[in-house]
Amino acid sequence: MVHSDAAALDAVFSALSDATRRDVLERLGQGGGLTVSELAQPHGMSLTGFMKHLRVLEQAGLVSRTKEGRIVRCELSPAPMQEAAVWLSRYEKFWAGRLDALARLLYHQEQIGAPRSASGGGAAPPPPRTGGPGAGRRR
Repeated sequence: MVHSDAAALDAVFSALSDATRRDVLERLGQGGGLTVSELAQPHGMSLTGFMKHLRVLEQAGLVSRTKEGRIVRCELSPAPMQEAAVWLSRYEKFWAGRLDALARLLYHQEQIGAPRSASGGGAAPPPPRTGGPGAGRRR
């Protein structure tokens, strides 16, 4: 069961990785069902090329198609997107806590005037000189 959940989540994120597919989902989310032609029109690609994008969305469960005579209508299926949002929310809580802790640390350092490390943007002192070529020669 866990494997199929992971595969479904992979399919959703893979589908969302393309700007054309994200645009299709956004348009479907704004106004209910649209025909395939209405969805394809603003993308300036062949209908065959657009159908490949639509198939990826459909396989991820994000879009469903219905045929009424010769008209094929697409509708948004929100459940897979909600599952992805739940998965992301767990990591959002984790990173929000980490970033809040970092912000508190930086604020505290700024208040007490603690020096910054070399990676923090402050200038590091030059390394001490060690013997190099000619270091032991007298002039």
